[in-house]
Amino acid sequence: MAESTTPTQPGTRKALVTGGTRGIGLAVARRLAADQVRVTITGTVVRQDLHIPEGMNVLAVDFTRPESFEAFADEVSSAGYDILVNNAGINAIAPFASVDMDDFDRIWQVNVRAAFRLCQSVLPGMVGKGWGRIVNVSSIFGKISKAWRASYSSSKFALDGMSAALAAEVASQGVLVNCVAPGFIDTELTRRVLGAEGMAELSRQIPMQRLGRAEEVAAFVAWLAGPENTYISGQNIAIDGGFTRV
Repeated sequence: MAESTTPTQPGTRKALVTGGTRGIGLAVARRLAADQVRVTITGTVVRQDLHIPEGMNVLAVDFTRPESFEAFADEVSSAGYDILVNNAGINAIAPFASVDMDDFDRIWQVNVRAAFRLCQSVLPGMVGKGWGRIVNVSSIFGKISKAWRASYSSSKFALDGMSAALAAEVASQGVLVNCVAPGFIDTELTRRVLGAEGMAELSRQIPMQRLGRAEEVAAFVAWLAGPENTYISGQNIAIDGGFTRV
């Protein structure tokens, strides 16, 4: 078993948060930065209107383009990250028989393959230190499913399986790997897609009678990724106001 060299001093931990320019990813990045973690975030397009905390590094990386992504994954190998949050994800809704295979491949490229490769990239450094935290952001549709969600749901179930296998492999070396499965979260995208009436209807289906906040997901991700988490690994934990339990 590797001897832990936990990076606990303020400002010593380094984190990579993919899909960190909006929604849950941005909330996670801000929370980690508030915890004095040195954070790098990625986004397909880096917007000029982002309110990024001072000192946070922002990279434009298109995960749907395998060649540019592979170059990025190679760079990650030497960056010395202590924390990896695989949050980048895409979706396309369609009846099963009508799923466009190009859409299917893009979803799996971003949601599964990219996460897999980045885990490979950070692992040697984490194992070498005897400490590391990987949090893969899944979805409640990686625990349950719904019509027209075959491409997305299968990718999120796959992310859970990958995380469980990796956790079993590296837990004894000080690297803890988990999934979180957010439910319906009040983000800019959710508001745009559902509108006020749709969000109200959805809220009535959730035991807590409201959508979650990105900051609530971020708080738990930050805890899983921090030094206080010493014994949780291989789990897929829903953050959904009880939705998947009723």
